[in-house]
Amino acid sequence: MRKKNKQSVRDVRDIFAASESPPGDTCDTHTTQLDDTQEEKELPGVSKPDGASLNSTTLSDASQDEEGSFAIPSSGSLSILESIPDIPVHSNGSADPEQSVQNPESDLDGDYLENNIPPEAEELSFEVSYSEMITEAPKRHKLKKSEIKKEDYALTKLIVQKTRFGLTEARDLSAEDMKKIRHLSLIELTAFFDAFGIQLKRNKTEKVKGRDSGIFGVPLIVLLENDRRKDPDIKVPLVLQKFFEKVEESGLESEGIFRLSGCTAKVKQYREELDAKFNADKFKWDKMCHREAAVMLKAFFRELPTSLFPVEYIPAFIALMERGPHVKVQFQALHLMVMALPDANRDTAQALMTFFTKVIANESKNRMSVWNISTVMAPNLFFSRSKHSDYEELLLANTAAHIIRLMLKYQKILWKVPSFLITQVRRMNEATMLLKKQLPSVRKLLRRKTIEREITSPKTSKVLQKSHSSRRMSDVPEGVIRVHAPLLSKVSMAIQLNSQTKAKDILAKFQYENSHGPSDCIKIQNQRLYEIGGNIGQHCLDPDAYVLDVYHVNPQAEWVIKPQASL
Repeated sequence: MRKKNKQSVRDVRDIFAASESPPGDTCDTHTTQLDDTQEEKELPGVSKPDGASLNSTTLSDASQDEEGSFAIPSSGSLSILESIPDIPVHSNGSADPEQSVQNPESDLDGDYLENNIPPEAEELSFEVSYSEMITEAPKRHKLKKSEIKKEDYALTKLIVQKTRFGLTEARDLSAEDMKKIRHLSLIELTAFFDAFGIQLKRNKTEKVKGRDSGIFGVPLIVLLENDRRKDPDIKVPLVLQKFFEKVEESGLESEGIFRLSGCTAKVKQYREELDAKFNADKFKWDKMCHREAAVMLKAFFRELPTSLFPVEYIPAFIALMERGPHVKVQFQALHLMVMALPDANRDTAQALMTFFTKVIANESKNRMSVWNISTVMAPNLFFSRSKHSDYEELLLANTAAHIIRLMLKYQKILWKVPSFLITQVRRMNEATMLLKKQLPSVRKLLRRKTIEREITSPKTSKVLQKSHSSRRMSDVPEGVIRVHAPLLSKVSMAIQLNSQTKAKDILAKFQYENSHGPSDCIKIQNQRLYEIGGNIGQHCLDPDAYVLDVYHVNPQAEWVIKPQASL
């Protein structure tokens, strides 16, 4: 009787009167067990890499029946498959050279982060929440539909103009702050899809226990833990870096490098030797050919316990793209997904996309375009252990390939952390600091509710700001920061800031004051200015950031010059 009469749990969207999703707009994911020995199917129109499975999670779109089976989209919606034009291709999958109009290298190195926006480009703001942009957009203005075309250059150029705070990469923030960024990104991604009436439900995916040793089938975090015993600053598994180097040595100009299969016997032998000898630094890389390295690179990602990118988000992306939004909206959803990735996955993905850029730069010789790379690699980077129909697998493959194309096209801005997320992290840290100061240890339990009311009071925040400013005034004059550079000088330097002082100006001043030879210049060139403490854990400033603006946002920070973290 209790269960029968128990009231259902209210959803937060009902409380705040959010628009309900139209019937059939749910994107639930269902995961099922897959036998590792299942027979692979050849799908029309999708090129499968050697041994790669295109099996996907259940891809529910705008019309999924009660049993969870996948239904064909309604005739009124824009199908992803319908939007792919028929373009003549060679036997190796590369586009007809007569239809190739633009060099992919120049395309990938597009004019991002410019001060002036070309007429064919569109500006993207990091200052305002993406979900807020969608929610506040006038409903009478419908989003322009964009098709998936094989011409890579058909994607709109997106430009992010630097604000006075500059731009921040994920590696520029501390681990604790990035943990908050991941949580905030997932919340923002849910709100973003809600604005389109799409429910983002992340059901628990099937947990696959990876191996504890070796190379293949080992979780990324375990590989990194082993590698950090050799180098504590490693962020990308060393074996992956070796694969990249091997292909770059002699394979960048090899035609169809990721479409060719190496010698099966040699690949098997190298896999066994890598598992047994790599961690002991006994594997001989000089005997491996670039073809075998490319094959094992694909196998490495395909055999991870979980895919590099979360396949459970794919149904929501399919539902989003069925509505045909502009590519800018697609990028915003992708950007939030990347920010929500674990550090190991995001750093590995960034290194992988950088490597693919080098491959695509040699398209004229290796015949590997953005389209070909994304088509070949998508099944290895987005996979699930579930059985589905050919249509479902083809839909997943094309959606995943389009996502990788977006990553390759916009990778110069994809790894930048949106400013609105950093602002939220600062507020969270400020609230934590305020809570610690306002709650005495002895009366913490008895005065909890009273203190919480005081925290939300504007008077309390004003008093706190005054106390902060008075404390700083007694220590260092207003607008003056004391910069420490432990690796360059034993003495800190007091610098008076003005509205035009940039981070690179402070670095140049240190270089002028402390360089006594060419070696000293090189050391200083590798340094960056950091704000540490206050309402941020650690933040490496953009060289073009105006320091006085950062100082006003975080007056309690310490300023340190030190080397920037690298991949």
